[in-house]
Amino acid sequence: MDNRQATLELGTNPVGQLLMQYAIPAIIAMTAASLYNMVDSIFIGQGVGAMAISGLAITFPFMNMSTAFGAGIGVGASTLLSVKLGQKDYAAAQHILGNTLVLNTLIGVAFTLVSLVFLDPILRFFGASDQTLPFARDYMEIILLGNVVSHLYFGMNALLRAASKPKLAMYMTMFTVVLNAILDPIFIWPFGLGIRGAAYATVLSQLVALVWQLKIFSNQNELIHLRRGIYRLRGALVKNIIGIGMSPFSMNVCACFVVIIINTSLVRYGGDMAVGAFGVANRIAFIFIMVTIGVNQGMQPIAGYNYGALKFDRMLRVLKYATIAGTCITTAGFVVGEFFPYFCVRLFTSDETLIALSIRGMQIMMVSYPIVGYQMVIANFFQSIGKAQVSVFLSLSRQLLFLIPMLLILPREFGADGVWASMPAADVVSAFVAAAMMFAYMRKFKNQDRQQADGDREYHH
Repeated sequence: MDNRQATLELGTNPVGQLLMQYAIPAIIAMTAASLYNMVDSIFIGQGVGAMAISGLAITFPFMNMSTAFGAGIGVGASTLLSVKLGQKDYAAAQHILGNTLVLNTLIGVAFTLVSLVFLDPILRFFGASDQTLPFARDYMEIILLGNVVSHLYFGMNALLRAASKPKLAMYMTMFTVVLNAILDPIFIWPFGLGIRGAAYATVLSQLVALVWQLKIFSNQNELIHLRRGIYRLRGALVKNIIGIGMSPFSMNVCACFVVIIINTSLVRYGGDMAVGAFGVANRIAFIFIMVTIGVNQGMQPIAGYNYGALKFDRMLRVLKYATIAGTCITTAGFVVGEFFPYFCVRLFTSDETLIALSIRGMQIMMVSYPIVGYQMVIANFFQSIGKAQVSVFLSLSRQLLFLIPMLLILPREFGADGVWASMPAADVVSAFVAAAMMFAYMRKFKNQDRQQADGDREYHH
């Protein structure tokens, strides 16, 4: 089936079948990506100790910040590449490939140099104490030295998806997870490298995947491939890539600052172990978030195409199915977090104090999860139909307008429990805002659909 036929089917095939077809590869890739982080935490917790998990949790903002730059370039470049391929502008598409490689390399090197020079003060700012700083430093030194590899790996994977190779991109993600899971215990135990071993495993697995990606893009038979003359940065392309990538960049930076506030608040009100508990609980909760993101990625092309084709009934149907799926996924997260937290937490540590703190935090944090899926789907739906400002507002309002003020107010009254409670409180408020926004637009869509149907009837008469 050619790309044109596949695109037309977005407007004709059964909506539920399309959602399954598009969402399942994305869900597999997202689940693999979340397991990637989880595997590191499990082996560090079991192989190095409870305080090492707290040290790892301190590095989350660093990882978010690095991801912000990588996602900014990756999303910007892949979106632009899709447009240029659609326009059959293959020369520009080749230059996007070359410019993405150069941009990711330059930004990766700059990020590494600045971070390594100021590593200790940055980690202190992120909430590191005398006990957790050595673990956080040991881990981040290796991760930062391999930062260029990570940026290039994520950038190339985004371009693979845009170049109509979503399954290959999925296989890349799964490959890095499996290789990381194999290397982690080898480096931590027989090689005796501790938390540094987990960092080496991460960088090495991404390096092997990157070599594989570059081999694919070196194939002269590919529509876009690596060749001479495509690496000189072009002002217009760079401006477009960065412009499109600003939305995911700002969301990741915002997430980074939220985690800094959570970590520093937990250190203040609950100590180093409370930070480790957040590291554990967040890893578990994140799996359900990533699966919901997979559903969103499946919904995106279907909703966007049918909105553009003025087929509002099909657009609303895929929104309904995605909302049901997202709600079921995060409700499953609620059930796991509330009723089976011990079994999840025990994977990461045998330390009784850390287990107790993680269970307590997880049960508070995930109490609002049944409505989280709905809020995420609505925010992504607006992005799918080109209403990027509404989408960014719904995504950032949860963190900036609701979560940060709650993090500043509730811990003063309730201590560490107040830090944990800030998250579900922000979820509830943002879900109400999303519902109000959706209700207003739903009326508009139904009116347009009615007018469309009336117009069709008049035309046939």
